[in-house]
Amino acid sequence: QVQLVESGGGYVQPGGSLRLSCVVFGSRISLHGGGWYRQTPGNQRELVASMSSAGYGDLVDSVKGRFAISRDNAQNTMYLQMNNLKVEDTAIYYCNLRRGIQEYWGQGTQVTVSS
Repeated sequence: QVQLVESGGGYVQPGGSLRLSCVVFGSRISLHGGGWYRQTPGNQRELVASMSSAGYGDLVDSVKGRFAISRDNAQNTMYLQMNNLKVEDTAIYYCNLRRGIQEYWGQGTQVTVSS
């Protein structure tokens, strides 16, 4: 049973930073691709950052230059470093892991950016 446990969300003012963590239990993170998604009320979940099983990361245009995705295989953890946060980054953030047809989601962590 693969489980993803997220942490690191919270309340921050515009321009602030947060680091989200996603710890993987039940499998080795290096076997999976995945990434980080976010969702706001009434909207579909959208991709923010992706990472291949080989460890190559990519970001959507709206967060390039501000966010960074990384992975620590020894800690079996994926991270999303978020800098220069904007009000429009407010959302519930979910980590995602996938391998073949199998896909796993974390429980979500709330990020609120407000002055």
